[in-house]
Amino acid sequence: MSTLGALKYPRLLVKISGEALMGRNGFGIDNVVVERLAGDLAEARRAGCALSVVVGGGNIFRGLQGTARGMDRATADYMGMLATVMNALALQSALEAAGAPARVLSAITMPTVCEPYVRHRALYHLDRERVVIFAAGTGNPFFTTDTAATLRAIEMGCDAVAKATQVDGVYSADPKKDPAAKRFDTLTYSEVLAKNLKVMDGAAIALARDNHIPVIVFSIDEPGNVNKLLQGTARATIIHG
Repeated sequence: MSTLGALKYPRLLVKISGEALMGRNGFGIDNVVVERLAGDLAEARRAGCALSVVVGGGNIFRGLQGTARGMDRATADYMGMLATVMNALALQSALEAAGAPARVLSAITMPTVCEPYVRHRALYHLDRERVVIFAAGTGNPFFTTDTAATLRAIEMGCDAVAKATQVDGVYSADPKKDPAAKRFDTLTYSEVLAKNLKVMDGAAIALARDNHIPVIVFSIDEPGNVNKLLQGTARATIIHG
């Protein structure tokens, strides 16, 4: 039964890093972690949220690392995009197993694997209560999955972008390394850019600012936190105008 009217963010895009999918492993996909994340997302969908997801590929291949080893940047970025497709398919399978119908739409056309990204097709799936997983970034090199997440959130008419991390918000420094790091409850887009806080890349923050879409940074490690975020009770940092 839908509880759409009770949700703080009835239409939400969740950005999950590829690293989150590998759990404590040094590489690849931890199925236990993926199943837990899928369970949280499925619960949010059942609560009535029109839910989209963008997943990174850093657990398999990271374009900037390839570039650092001498690889052409565009080629390395395309390889990273293909890694996101693998992660998206794993998440789709776990969501279906959790009882939440899901569709993967890729910005790089591969019709034997998943649907191509077409905005109206994505909206069609959302209207039919399916979780939509956007893969392959924007389909262009030199753009991060953070930028892709912000772009897709705007295209889907989302109320916010939720950046899932391993900490409960934005800090002035890495709280795992600096016990004196200050945590922020709220920030403006300008403050994030001026303080050079590593929340999202500058292009993603500027895109969110220009389109007045809030960015919410929260911990994905706490089970059930997606639903808490929808109810407005999750410990998080909200970035807005």
